Amino acid sequence: MPADLIAPAADIFDLPAIRTDLFAACPHGAAEQEVRKVTVALLNEAAQNGRKVIREAFEREPFGARRTTRSYTWLTDGLVTLAFEVATQILHPKHNPTDGERLAVLAVGGYGRGEMAPFSDVDLLFLTPYKVTPWAESVIESMLYILWDLKLKVGHSSRTVRDCVRLGGEDFTIRTAMLEARHLIGEQALSDRLEERLWADLFEGTERQFVEAKLDERDARHDKQGQRYMVEPNVKEGKGGLRDLQSLFWIIKYVHHSDDVSLLVKRGVFLPEEYETFVQAERFLWAVRCHLHLLSGRAVEQLTFDLQPEVAARMGYNDRAGRRAVEWFMQDYFRHATAVGDLTRILLTALEADHAKAPPLLERIFKRTPDTPDGYTVTHGRLAILDDAAFLKDPLNLLQIYEEGLRTGLLIHPDAMRLVKANLHLIDDRMRNDPRAQKLFLDLLLNHGNPERALRRMNELGVLARFIPEFAPIVAMMQFNMYHHYTVDEHTIQCLWHLSEIEHGHLQEELPVASTILDAGVNRRVLYVALLLHDIGKGREEDHAILGARISRTVAPRLGLTKDECETVEWLVRYHLLMSDMAQKRDIADPRTVRDFAKAVKTRERLDLLTVLTVCDIRGVGPGVWNNWKAALIRALYRQTRRALEGGMEALNRENRGAEAKKALREALSDWPAEDIARETTRHYGPYWQGLHVTGHVIFANLLRGIGQDEIRMDIHLDSDRDATRVGFALQDHPGIFSRLTGALALVGANVVDARTFTTRDGYATAMFWIQDADGAPYDDARIPRLRQMILKTLTGEVIARDAILPKDKLKKRERAFKVPTHVTFDNDGSEIFTIIEVDTRDRPALLYDITRTLAHQNIYIASAVIATYGEQVVDTFYVKDMFGLKLHSQAKRDLIEKKLRQALAEGTERAYG
Repeated sequence: MPADLIAPAADIFDLPAIRTDLFAACPHGAAEQEVRKVTVALLNEAAQNGRKVIREAFEREPFGARRTTRSYTWLTDGLVTLAFEVATQILHPKHNPTDGERLAVLAVGGYGRGEMAPFSDVDLLFLTPYKVTPWAESVIESMLYILWDLKLKVGHSSRTVRDCVRLGGEDFTIRTAMLEARHLIGEQALSDRLEERLWADLFEGTERQFVEAKLDERDARHDKQGQRYMVEPNVKEGKGGLRDLQSLFWIIKYVHHSDDVSLLVKRGVFLPEEYETFVQAERFLWAVRCHLHLLSGRAVEQLTFDLQPEVAARMGYNDRAGRRAVEWFMQDYFRHATAVGDLTRILLTALEADHAKAPPLLERIFKRTPDTPDGYTVTHGRLAILDDAAFLKDPLNLLQIYEEGLRTGLLIHPDAMRLVKANLHLIDDRMRNDPRAQKLFLDLLLNHGNPERALRRMNELGVLARFIPEFAPIVAMMQFNMYHHYTVDEHTIQCLWHLSEIEHGHLQEELPVASTILDAGVNRRVLYVALLLHDIGKGREEDHAILGARISRTVAPRLGLTKDECETVEWLVRYHLLMSDMAQKRDIADPRTVRDFAKAVKTRERLDLLTVLTVCDIRGVGPGVWNNWKAALIRALYRQTRRALEGGMEALNRENRGAEAKKALREALSDWPAEDIARETTRHYGPYWQGLHVTGHVIFANLLRGIGQDEIRMDIHLDSDRDATRVGFALQDHPGIFSRLTGALALVGANVVDARTFTTRDGYATAMFWIQDADGAPYDDARIPRLRQMILKTLTGEVIARDAILPKDKLKKRERAFKVPTHVTFDNDGSEIFTIIEVDTRDRPALLYDITRTLAHQNIYIASAVIATYGEQVVDTFYVKDMFGLKLHSQAKRDLIEKKLRQALAEGTERAYG
């Protein structure tokens, strides 16, 4: 029995004892169904006991993954062995088998390698000398029925030795599986014959083809699974995951004929510390995978948000230093994933040196290699170092090599990267303060057009965190929320990539304002450094913008910026969320919003810099986060603020804007009779004229024209400029109208992203909502009739929104791990005529309806709602008055409203999680 298991082998599966019990229990001469029933019952009990022993031992030793995977292998070996013995000795005994009636059972794939997670597949190869005989067919069938009844996921094939060699020659997946074939039971000679033929006829001499096939598979897998820094990684198939480690195993075995990775230390491929990195990464990733399986009760490989906190807890992580346990755990995960990438590069370099892997395509296509400066050469199409000792004499070379890589367009050779990583200690305070180093670093950011390429490699090797030590805490830092798609360091690099894309004119159509600003010219040093540092304060208890500004005060001078530039960088980092918050959380149709923003920004230069930084920051959060809606908000805020800064604050005067809006409407309705136009321009109060574009004024003019007292009119159209469906309502005004409208929209599953409501002097309500579906997309034309019908039913009382919503307001399982504290704030200064109520809380279905219903019950009139969603967090902002048309001046009234809101939110959250 093996000794290197998580628990004693006999406690997991006592093969001799279970065999004795099994053969004693099986009724001799009974029908196959009866024998199988007894066999399955006894083996199932043994398997359940074995799994319980492994699970409990693993819980006591949560990083004991390798011994755990071997334990599951030992348990599975026992089940397969006894299934074979029952099939061959009780069900289909053959006392004088012919030469063709021989059978071997081999474990292949991960099972063959002896690595099994709790719910891994059981891959078997049934090997026969010739074509499968009826006897062998019966044995295989009986075995499979027993294993299936034990609820094992069995992958199987029946082949001859010749079949194996032929199929392995045609398919690299089959070849890889057989590379790890391990004899379990049956004819040992057959298994030996297979191994001999595989090496002699298939593996030998095909090392290069095998390595290239594995690398092509890896690239395809990474494209499918996403990059290493995606915050819900696939532990098995993702970049830097277990499959990448297994690829190293396969290549080592195929090329070096050994299962032992430590052999690579003896051969000089890995340094001892690199081998230790390999061991630790493998141990960590296997532990995560085993915990994932056990938590889920099935073969789950994706480390989803709902599972991350539970895996972190099982592995012993705790909250500390202002960060949650799950964030510390995921930071370790990403660091190990990065290490796997480093190890892969090192091995491939060794293979290239041995000519096992063909040189890269770049080298094969271009015969003339780029010119390189003294001290460098080109090896296998990559920038390499001629003399290690000479290179290390000047620590500046640790930065210079990245600039040479960008200048020549060459990737850096893995041996050079390895040398850099091993000598990070040379980057000390003296080098950091050397003006030449400062210039080199700024040149990397500013002068080669693709700073993200250099920065990403510098980050992976530790150079960036060494040159800017303040950057180290955010390396591989994951923020546990649904908004950010990347780790903090990767988000920063993505932001810089977006900035360089705008500078190169690649996004002029998509980002006209940011492109125009950069074309006109800004201080690029300030912009790039501010973007590099904008999130450097993340992960601490203090507000990251305040802390980041303080950090930038130290870092920016060290990067060679002037005093004025440093002050601007500090301001940008401190207020990098200001424009995004103003645009997404405030009503920019309210003149006070723009006036307050203009006062904070003060100068056109800062406005331009902050606008570009904001655009890059939002786009760098992840795919799909930036959309036309956000673009329209940022664009409008920029243009109005620029107008205010250049033309004076009077440009924002309500009366001026009202007069301009009425003039625009008269022009749009030039075919209307004069008395109809006069009625339309006099029936609305002041806020109506600032709150909508002329397009909205035209829609409401048409809806209100000739409307009856009990009539409900709607206009539903796509607003492609905002990636939303625009829904306009005109109906008789009554208390709580806003709440009824949000209830109707909640019932059809619509997410409200912005809303305006106004009351006319003659007693009608006009309301405009912009909505998206659950996927953040506008409603297409085919869905609009049902949308209209359901809204009408709700508004006419045919459907009671509150009752109909109840079954639909549950959160998805994946989203339940997220908790967001609720904050309710009142602001009487942010608007001239309204109180602003801001509710920052956990997003969920029907949330807006719950809030607006609560406000309606308190006799609060809602003029507009601005909805900003950040993953699981939502900030709903309401511009309100009391029933007398006044701001909420009474503290007692505000306290009561807050109490009622918190109560409604708590009840809704309980329903959502229930």
